[in-house]
Amino acid sequence: MCSIAGFYDPSARFTARQAEFEHILQQMGQCQTHRGPDDSGIFLSDQCGLSHTRLSIIDLKNGSQPMTRSMDDYLYHIVYNGEIYNLKALRQALFDRDVIPKTSSDTEIILLSYLTFGPAFIKRLDGIFAFAIYDERHKILTLYRDSFGVKPLFYTVHNGTLVFSSELKGLFCFPGITPKLDRTGLNEIFGLGPARTPGSGVFTDIYELKPGTSMTCSHLGFLPDTYFRLTSRPHEDSYEDTIEKTRFLVTDAIKRQMVSDVPICTFLSGGVDSSLVSAVCAEELKAQGQTLTTYSFDFTDNDKYFQANSFQPSMDRPYVDQMVTFLHSDHHYLECGSDIQADRLYASVDAHDLPCMADVDSSLLYFCEEVAKHHKVVLTGECADEVFGGYPWFHKELFLNCNTFPWTPDLSPRKQLLNKELLNILDMDQYVKNAYETAIREIPILPGENSTEVNRRRIGYLNIRFFMQTLLNRMDRTSMHSGLEARVPFADRTLVDYVFNIPWEMKAKDGVVKNVLRQAARTLLPDEILFRRKSPYPKTYHPAYEKLLAERLRMVMDHSDCPLKGLVDETAVMVFLDQTKDYGSPWYGQLMAGPQMIAYLLQVEYFLRKYHVEVHI
Repeated sequence: MCSIAGFYDPSARFTARQAEFEHILQQMGQCQTHRGPDDSGIFLSDQCGLSHTRLSIIDLKNGSQPMTRSMDDYLYHIVYNGEIYNLKALRQALFDRDVIPKTSSDTEIILLSYLTFGPAFIKRLDGIFAFAIYDERHKILTLYRDSFGVKPLFYTVHNGTLVFSSELKGLFCFPGITPKLDRTGLNEIFGLGPARTPGSGVFTDIYELKPGTSMTCSHLGFLPDTYFRLTSRPHEDSYEDTIEKTRFLVTDAIKRQMVSDVPICTFLSGGVDSSLVSAVCAEELKAQGQTLTTYSFDFTDNDKYFQANSFQPSMDRPYVDQMVTFLHSDHHYLECGSDIQADRLYASVDAHDLPCMADVDSSLLYFCEEVAKHHKVVLTGECADEVFGGYPWFHKELFLNCNTFPWTPDLSPRKQLLNKELLNILDMDQYVKNAYETAIREIPILPGENSTEVNRRRIGYLNIRFFMQTLLNRMDRTSMHSGLEARVPFADRTLVDYVFNIPWEMKAKDGVVKNVLRQAARTLLPDEILFRRKSPYPKTYHPAYEKLLAERLRMVMDHSDCPLKGLVDETAVMVFLDQTKDYGSPWYGQLMAGPQMIAYLLQVEYFLRKYHVEVHI
């Protein structure tokens, strides 16, 4: 993985102030060095500047960027962040056109495919990516992002100059671009957060290129184009054929995503998703005479304080132990204490440049730090629940008919802590309602679908475009903050496109949640793992953690210049800190309950303070 950044202005002459703009490019790269500590480079022309930092995984020797190739004596340049999983097929397609790459680098394959097949080449790419290609001949810059937004790409326009970056922090290296929040940004943080509206960069006038989208930038302006979107269509395969095809698509995606010139590992929770990914990887490596390395995560003393509830019914450790024995993997048990996950709440904001999933992020950030000491590439079971319908909101009437985002069915826990005047200004309920209604209008409904089927289709779409995006953001930032590349086979485009249209009576046949996936994984996993009830990413139940958070928030609020003052109701916050917290009633998703609300406020305070955010409401 890598970071990319740059700027473009068709009317500029950046080389007239070459030293100044080269320095800006270097700063944009240096602030993202964590994403690519192995190499860096810049390119500057009159109209365009490109910056790149590199995490070397494919063609370690010849993959340096920015990369330049020529056609008809004109130069084309690329900076690229990601991995392409169908390199063999792409390379063969180039050979068929007598185009011979000079390296085995996926970066070169992308650029040559663009030159050979034109803009439509993007539909040929199978992978996770964000990249920019500059055409010197026509003075055109084109930005691309993968189908489901696994890799990030933010941009803004400042005085006619387009500025882009893998992470938000890169934009703020460009002179004149400063962190500002308006009503929209505050609604994103307090109303939707830690989710974001697709395309929102939260900060005023800052955006994220939407998944499945490219944007062509020229003297005519900036033209976005959607090259991939989920479509609704009748599912015509029988149940048996559906199981067989799903098995192929899942195992094929996992095998393709193992491509690497450095050793890979997997995250293993003992659930069906990560266990299936690990089982396929272990079998492939065994055939090569290698042993898979696996990692599991838990919290100190969770065996003493764990509280089973409807969202988190069981601990992972017994199931992890069973899978380690089954896989014969080289396994590492990682633990995180209360101090560590509290201390890394701020580092999580540094990684996102935004408030995020509180300790759900900070703990994973720590675990990724530990894994990155030994590996550069990890495969995960992320996204299977979004794709196969593993969450309660897919099958409980309460959520199906809530007419809002089912992972945040009630805004009351958020609103009760905010300043009442601010709430009146934000009109949060209407903002969230508009975001929800805009999203569900994007997905066509099939003729003949009843109201329940319509709601499930909508929830499936919302999960992929909103909830899954939040988890993909989390996985990218927490892993790349330590130079670890996380891959997500369950977000494979072909797989998601197929499973999205499988009817619920197949997905949950006989009342078994994620039935299609479980049946597809038969013989690959022990039955105890195959039919284990879903239990999400672990969180701590240690009372010392909640107490630590409360103490830290009180200390923060004691400062007269605390940026939270004016945004929150201080009395309501203090009352909340004194109350016994509910660990089983989340205000976001399945994991973010009472303690995570305190952690989120700590992140918001740090975010406002660190970035010197100007708030304009």
